[in-house]
Amino acid sequence: MPKTQTNQTNKMRLFIILFGSLLFSYGQEKVLFFQTDWGNQLSWDGFCERAKTSGYDGVELWLPSGADKQEALKMALKKHDLRLNLLHGTNKGLPFKESLEQYKSVLEALMLWKPVLVNSQTGSDFFTTEENKAFIDVANTISAKHNIPVYHETHRGRFSYNLPDTNKYLALIPDLKLTLDISHWMVVHESLLQGKDELLKEVIKRSNHIHARIGHAEGPQVNDPQAPEWANALERHLGIWEKVIRKSWKENNGVVTVTTEFGPADYMPTLPYTKVPVSDQWKANVFMMETLKERLKLNK
Repeated sequence: MPKTQTNQTNKMRLFIILFGSLLFSYGQEKVLFFQTDWGNQLSWDGFCERAKTSGYDGVELWLPSGADKQEALKMALKKHDLRLNLLHGTNKGLPFKESLEQYKSVLEALMLWKPVLVNSQTGSDFFTTEENKAFIDVANTISAKHNIPVYHETHRGRFSYNLPDTNKYLALIPDLKLTLDISHWMVVHESLLQGKDELLKEVIKRSNHIHARIGHAEGPQVNDPQAPEWANALERHLGIWEKVIRKSWKENNGVVTVTTEFGPADYMPTLPYTKVPVSDQWKANVFMMETLKERLKLNK
């Protein structure tokens, strides 16, 4: 084969490889959805089976105590081919130093499970900045040691209970990474944070995991996300989450994690006297997953 033709052939091969890589990368843009076990009354096998059947990629939960329960969880995860996110948090009922030591030792133990990530409800709104920073520093150290991310949830009662203070921590700690549960801020700030997009920019930039629940000005959870009266709240949350997801697609090899996190009674509004939930928790969570898939065209 002539040298010129050989060069042209090699260039064509290189183009095909590069173009194919771009297509492959684009095709890898995906969201891994996790179901919360909050309020679960099923066995681990039953819960994991239902999550898998509903279309989830994994589950997110507080690690159960006791060897038997933990073994049952391991078997269910393997049987139903589900990934695992683990929850962790600061014990606010203990003195600071004791709480910090407990936080550290429990987090080390959680890492042995090799979860996709650890979602941490970190610190306290009554701790000082330096005390809260100590928990974040410990988490970052352990995260780096095990190469497993620890994301700090925006949550009432924690260091991240409001938007302005969270931005202060983001400025103070360059490697602070968040789980964005913005439903908490909707009620804390008694608004859908209209006009606060500039303040949300750094939060979105540093958010790597999402808790998908719809809050509103008077509470952290609407009674039914499908109800038309919550359309504005739904759209506001979806718009913010989409910014996090599209940002993360560019940074995290095209993979983003979302946990649907509508809670049970009494977090779910209930009827008076009977305490019957006004809507179905599981259905609400599946609706959030399917709505995000449709919005992001993940079903195509």
